[in-house]
Amino acid sequence: MSDIQAGTNRVAIQAATGQTYGEAGKQIAAQRAVPMGAPPTEAPQIQRPVPGTLGALTRPTERPMEPITAGAPFGMGPSPVGAGIPQPAGDNALEELRMIYQMFPNDDLADLIDSYTRDGL
Repeated sequence: MSDIQAGTNRVAIQAATGQTYGEAGKQIAAQRAVPMGAPPTEAPQIQRPVPGTLGALTRPTERPMEPITAGAPFGMGPSPVGAGIPQPAGDNALEELRMIYQMFPNDDLADLIDSYTRDGL
């Protein structure tokens, strides 16, 4: 029999050699009861640019009308959401601080939360 059983993508049933009497039979029976899946495949390789192929770091901008802060949560230009940058769920520091304060209330944490809300963050 080949490495792959005929008609399936499963690994062939086989037992290790040099076992005590009856162990190989138990292995084969177990593999028949719950067949092994297909052998793993390689993950696709991500194509990344070769260093030095994108041009000089000091070359002129390719987006002269776009502010340097575009996509940042501050400054001119679109916000991260407006720029299409995916935002992880629950990544709001103020919400996390408030949840921590509910579990462990203390004056220092309250002051930190107040400083966030006073600054308009």
